[in-house]
Amino acid sequence: MPIQQSDVLYTAVATAEGGRDGRVATDDGKLEVVVSPPKELGGSGTGTNPEQLFAAGYSACFQGALGVVAREAGADLTGSTVTAKVGLGKNGDGFGIIVEISADIPGVEPGTARALIEKAHQVCPYSKATRGNITVTPA
Repeated sequence: MPIQQSDVLYTAVATAEGGRDGRVATDDGKLEVVVSPPKELGGSGTGTNPEQLFAAGYSACFQGALGVVAREAGADLTGSTVTAKVGLGKNGDGFGIIVEISADIPGVEPGTARALIEKAHQVCPYSKATRGNITVTPA
């Protein structure tokens, strides 16, 4: 169920200038990056790109969701990592993205780890936002 404006607890604000070949900054000054297309898409590759920014946000958010479900299950996430791979490709008349999200949870039995990843995928805000819109594969 979508949240309503009255439910919002925090709002992040970022402004882009120059699109995929420019800069992006947050209103609080905590993030300011040069954005450029990757070499694979004919760009200079000197800056970051929207797919890297999305992967960074998704992996951090998913790690947070994994922490919530692990605490509920009594699982220890010490040393765990989450990796998001965001691919960009042609999609009809434009472009689309595809995501593979994976977690390494040392010390947790593989079946339990898989169950935690699946549950985190159900509660992660990024997973909820993308569900039904793009292919996301929890691995």
